[in-house]
Amino acid sequence: MRIGVLTGGGDCPGLNAVIRAVTRRGADLGHEIVGIRHSWRGIVDRDVVELDRSAVSGILPRGGTILGMARFDPFLEERGVERTLAGIAELRLDAVVAIGGEGTLAIAHRLHGAHGVPVVGVPKTIDNDIGATDYSFGFDTAVQVCCEAIDRLHTTAESHNRIMVVEVMGRNAGWIALHAGMAAGADVILVPEDSLPIEDACDAIRERHERGRSYSIVVVAEGYALTRRSGEQEAVSQGSDAYGYVRLGGIGSVVADEIARATGYETRVTVLGHVQRGGTPTARDRVLATRFGLLAARLAHESRFGRMAALRGDRVVDVSLDEATGSLKLVPPEWLAAARQIA
Repeated sequence: MRIGVLTGGGDCPGLNAVIRAVTRRGADLGHEIVGIRHSWRGIVDRDVVELDRSAVSGILPRGGTILGMARFDPFLEERGVERTLAGIAELRLDAVVAIGGEGTLAIAHRLHGAHGVPVVGVPKTIDNDIGATDYSFGFDTAVQVCCEAIDRLHTTAESHNRIMVVEVMGRNAGWIALHAGMAAGADVILVPEDSLPIEDACDAIRERHERGRSYSIVVVAEGYALTRRSGEQEAVSQGSDAYGYVRLGGIGSVVADEIARATGYETRVTVLGHVQRGGTPTARDRVLATRFGLLAARLAHESRFGRMAALRGDRVVDVSLDEATGSLKLVPPEWLAAARQIA
């Protein structure tokens, strides 16, 4: 078989570990592996590179992806699907391993279901919001980066008696904010799934200060909509991209201004932004990404297409792309309750 590997959507630590595992295991099974550059666009542009053990040597600890990323949706481009199918045929691809988040996997699912494209999925997102898998690689590294940053902010917040607002990624799901906030001892955690009124957050901060604590840490996911007790909500964004997807960012400053105005306490905001995506993956993400890649290679070898590697407990299993893309995995109420109880 000739198996193509692509990485789509936003980058995250662990992508190279998957590419390495698919290449090594695929070669051991007697297959030819090619890397598709710049996601689905690489198929249209016939932009591929041959992969072997030498090509993937030394990439395990590297962040990002040696194949590059691109926002390209064949279903939203003129003759995009037609050009993609023609590219698959011309490149002689017998299988495509698509490594990506909800957008990339949704494209893979549609191409497989509607056009019979032989695809296997691997879940990648720091947001950890892909259905059918307990965790996706990249998430652990992002949480670790955020936790270390919040730990550092604790000391300067205490030194200056300030409120520190930390904005982290999380478009629809607040997994990063929740895990990093709980791990680093945040006093208030604001996530998209929980419409906590800003007045309640301010009350919690005032009560904390009345108990003798002169500083507080607030962690807010970028997708949190500023909510008031009246029920009014205000989403904050930075416009849209070429496909109409909203660019989030700025909610941290809005929350900080609200807290400063309501409490009178000196408030500062830190936006971690893309630093959460970069750098060396944690050991956990390297291992998980490797296990996903090994399974993806086996699924392609066995022609079990329309499937995705997933983590269930400690086991890596395969699930249908239909199940994986059916709905987002959001933070459940019991996690939100645990965060409130410990704050």
